[in-house]
Amino acid sequence: MKVLLIEDDKIEQMKLQRVTSKLDLNLELTSAENGEQALEVLAAVEEVNLIVLDLNMPRMNGLEFLTELRKNDKWKFVPVVVLTTSSHKEDIYSAYRLGISGYLVKPLRYEDYSTLVSAMFNYWTNCELFRN
Repeated sequence: MKVLLIEDDKIEQMKLQRVTSKLDLNLELTSAENGEQALEVLAAVEEVNLIVLDLNMPRMNGLEFLTELRKNDKWKFVPVVVLTTSSHKEDIYSAYRLGISGYLVKPLRYEDYSTLVSAMFNYWTNCELFRN
């Protein structure tokens, strides 16, 4: 499964890479630091099966990225899971209105984060969309 992580915090990028490397899943993880960079990545690749998106980023935030993504015929149906620290109802509602597949709030403890991310990737790798 090819995953695009859009996250501006290098520590958060490393944390996700650490968790995914411990999973027994066939994941190819690519990172972008904001929505603008993510659009450039998408223009250069043939396939992305899942996008993991932070909302609070410089230049182009997650909601702005989602708006642009949904305009693109090639990428508009790619599942997007928001993984963010924001639990504000307006952020959640806005993200779902833009067609996300899930909204996860990052827990503070690493163990809780690891459990959450493991469950997310286990779900998506077993999802009917990605079975051969």
